[in-house]
Amino acid sequence: MAEITLPRPDGGSERYRLAPPSPYPRTAPANGVRTVYAAAHVVADPLKLQEPWRVPAVDWDATLAFRRHLWGLGFKIAEAMDTSQRGMGLDWPNAAELIARSLAEAKATPGADLACGAGTDQLDPNATRSLDDVIRAYEEQIGHVEQHGGKIILMASRALCRVAKGPDDYLSVYGRLIRQTRGKVILHWLGEMFDPALAGYWGSREFRPAMETVLTLIREHADKIDGIKISLLDAGKEIEMRRLLPEGVVMYTGDDFNYAELIAGDDRGFSHGLLGIFDPIAPAAAAAFAKLEAGDRAGFHAILDPTVALSRRLFEAPTQHYKCGVVFLAWLNGHQNHFRMVGGAESARGILHYADLFRLADQSGLFVDPELAAGRMTQLCALNGVA
Repeated sequence: MAEITLPRPDGGSERYRLAPPSPYPRTAPANGVRTVYAAAHVVADPLKLQEPWRVPAVDWDATLAFRRHLWGLGFKIAEAMDTSQRGMGLDWPNAAELIARSLAEAKATPGADLACGAGTDQLDPNATRSLDDVIRAYEEQIGHVEQHGGKIILMASRALCRVAKGPDDYLSVYGRLIRQTRGKVILHWLGEMFDPALAGYWGSREFRPAMETVLTLIREHADKIDGIKISLLDAGKEIEMRRLLPEGVVMYTGDDFNYAELIAGDDRGFSHGLLGIFDPIAPAAAAAFAKLEAGDRAGFHAILDPTVALSRRLFEAPTQHYKCGVVFLAWLNGHQNHFRMVGGAESARGILHYADLFRLADQSGLFVDPELAAGRMTQLCALNGVA
């Protein structure tokens, strides 16, 4: 078995022996008990990143290959979401191209399915003056997704959060947009831990008043809403809201701290999934869903529960930098040949964080080729002064 020298928090180092290769299959059918979307990352093109902080450069071939990997494991894809670095390195022109390319790839891939994020990130929130500015930006992105045959995820908007004066403004903007869409939409409630610019979304910094605003919106437009994804990292809040949703509208957990218990559910219901953590743990998650479909809840938890410790470290505060760990694990598992990100974002986490992700991913049975993972981690350690 492969061994590697890893740093410790006390400044020392240790020898770490890797587990055997991942036992999980490389392909799997979609499960029949939960709807699961993997929010997918983009692969940067390091040879074209001449100004990494300012000008994105995407390796489209590697990016689409990763989407085929996720589809092959039975996942739907949540495209051009915050996991793809929307608003943190990936600008709207590149997101628009990502959406067009992924939808074309989906049409050419049997069984592929995806929904696409439509937001307002072409706007400078500080320069936004009115709700009409927000609506026009949303309409531009919705039109682009629908032009290419895609389903809509209505992303949270920094610009709307800045100019809205209260709950009624959210109801007005979202109501107008929902009425215009061709099909059902997924709502997107991203907590401020994921994006501090979204503090006070839905017109309140308190959970219950914000929840009541969203529920009012959902009840008024239930026939046009597939579900809502909430990412508040609080299982109790999600369960409370889940039990209040009208019939036919589902909860998609975006809780990367508590997804195993929320998806497993209780005697009063369960959550489906729309998660960034599904990107790096897809093979294990697919195997867990197969157990759940077979009625083996213990088997489901035996596979998925160990990944929760990895996810909690990966999504620790500042939570918005979780994308670094997602791309790091894709590199270790051979899905891309480098560890660079658009916006130079890989520098947002330190070597101790990456070393812990390495250990936890290994302990979750995620490394397909432990020798490759160890070799690449050794390179990263050397660059950070770990002999």
